[in-house]
Amino acid sequence: MFDIFKKLDWFFKLRAKTYGLAVVCLLVVSLASAVTPIIIGNLIDALAERTLVASDIYLQIGIIFGLGVLMYALRYAWRALIFTNSTMLEAIMRNKLFDHFTKMDSEFFHEHRTGDLMAHATNDLASLKFVAGGGILTLTDSIVVSATTLFSMFVFIDWQLTLLTIVPFPLLIVISRKLGKVINTRFRKSLESFSRVNDHVQESVSGIRVIKAFGEEQDDYASYSEDIEHVVEMNKQVFKIDSLYRPAIDSITSLSYLLALIFGTYFIYNGRITIGNLVSYFSYLAMMTWPLLAVGHLANTLERGNVSYDRIQELLNNKSNIKEAQNPVREPIKGDIHFDVRSFQYEDDEAVLLEDVQFELKAGQTLGLVGKTGSGKSTIFKLLMRDYDHYKGQITYGGIDIKDYAVDSVAEAIGYVAQEPFLFSHSITENIRFGNPSLSLEKVIEFTKLCDIYEDIIRFPEQFNMQVGEKGVALSGGQKQRISIARALAVEPDYLFLDDSLSAVDAQTEHKILANLRELRQNRTTIIASHKISSVMGADLILVMEQGRVIGKGTHDDLIGSNEWYSKMYQKQQLEEKVEGGDQYGA
Repeated sequence: MFDIFKKLDWFFKLRAKTYGLAVVCLLVVSLASAVTPIIIGNLIDALAERTLVASDIYLQIGIIFGLGVLMYALRYAWRALIFTNSTMLEAIMRNKLFDHFTKMDSEFFHEHRTGDLMAHATNDLASLKFVAGGGILTLTDSIVVSATTLFSMFVFIDWQLTLLTIVPFPLLIVISRKLGKVINTRFRKSLESFSRVNDHVQESVSGIRVIKAFGEEQDDYASYSEDIEHVVEMNKQVFKIDSLYRPAIDSITSLSYLLALIFGTYFIYNGRITIGNLVSYFSYLAMMTWPLLAVGHLANTLERGNVSYDRIQELLNNKSNIKEAQNPVREPIKGDIHFDVRSFQYEDDEAVLLEDVQFELKAGQTLGLVGKTGSGKSTIFKLLMRDYDHYKGQITYGGIDIKDYAVDSVAEAIGYVAQEPFLFSHSITENIRFGNPSLSLEKVIEFTKLCDIYEDIIRFPEQFNMQVGEKGVALSGGQKQRISIARALAVEPDYLFLDDSLSAVDAQTEHKILANLRELRQNRTTIIASHKISSVMGADLILVMEQGRVIGKGTHDDLIGSNEWYSKMYQKQQLEEKVEGGDQYGA
């Protein structure tokens, strides 16, 4: 149960001064609170002995009032100190997680669902925060209050009476240990079920248009309800165990009160203690109720913190498969591309994604990749951007192995646009400036004109300041693709990779954008993947892909005469453009 404190010792050392000051404040509060029962007991004894005078009453009331003010101020101080620390722990761990996410490779996100990662960043961090705040508060408060109260009971009342009435207390330790182990197991299952719900919500919200298009709202809701019911059931299992604490504590305290009444009355009868002593003793016993209650809450809090910390550490222990060379090349990649991959597959999958794929691309040339969906076009981009390192073969830029470059050096020189572009919930201008924040508005406008999206933008009420919504929900597919291309051009990359990035625009717009790109990037390397032959016709080299293999290589004219699939697909698409007026896709 207390393992969590060992796991977080680095943080407690970091904040040792503030935690120490909080404990000092708490100690003073506990000592002050221990004085009040003695004063009350003395007043009762004086009243019983008819020796009480008004001046004594006023003095004792003044002392109690002064102690109350002192305790109020110090309680505020130590709670503020502790909860400030807990917020700091949450911030540190949140930064650690986010930093870790940004450094992980594609394999990591291939294995971990977004909803699960979000659950770690919310529920698990909340549990850790409570350990450093409410957990520490409960632990220190219960220990200090118990210690000062028991000391007062032993020293100021009667040590024999105290020993006789605290006999049931050790039972609580046994109960807490047994119930704590069960809570640990059940809370882990509860968090795992919450992760699944989180993932379901994330997927459903992101894919709401698809769900509505297929009329699957009711089925998706039914599936979500099942997940929620499972979460509720898992939480019930946790609360069933947690709920056993309070009855156990009430039984133990009731037994202690009964013993105190029996033996206290007996000791008064024998003259060992006074009535005032017994009243003071009952006050101390009431003060002991909080530490006993705290044990139950503390066990629950610490076990939850243990589970959450372990879950977070499991994530943080994942290491990126992309290893930096000992003395990497720090300059951005440049020069010719040599691609020679004999085979590539995901580490957890037996399916071969690329096999015997080779090509040479001179600096400033354009490469076209065509083929059916799933033929390996996007996989080539992933390897060129060094998303994965575990392939058989070699990829070089300017004669230097890509693995010898610093990871940042690869990213700095590449502008990448995916078929399904991701736009942030900001303005159009901010999205285009994402990779180049200092880009002037004039240049932003220039790039939007190159991508044939300028006319669309100026028709929006807020024009370039328009908020695109989450993932660009306020824009059409073609508009999102063109803004994404403008964003890639804004960093003026030496290598531009377009992964079927014109699939949602009409033929006329596509031709205009490609013509602009050819003029803009005459001396820079461009690779275009597409299912449309028209997108790659002007490339210096075209690869025809099928099931991860190259089944055709050459220029457009070469492939028309030598590759049956390429020739048939070109003729089919030409016919479709003529029949549909070149506006099959729409912007």
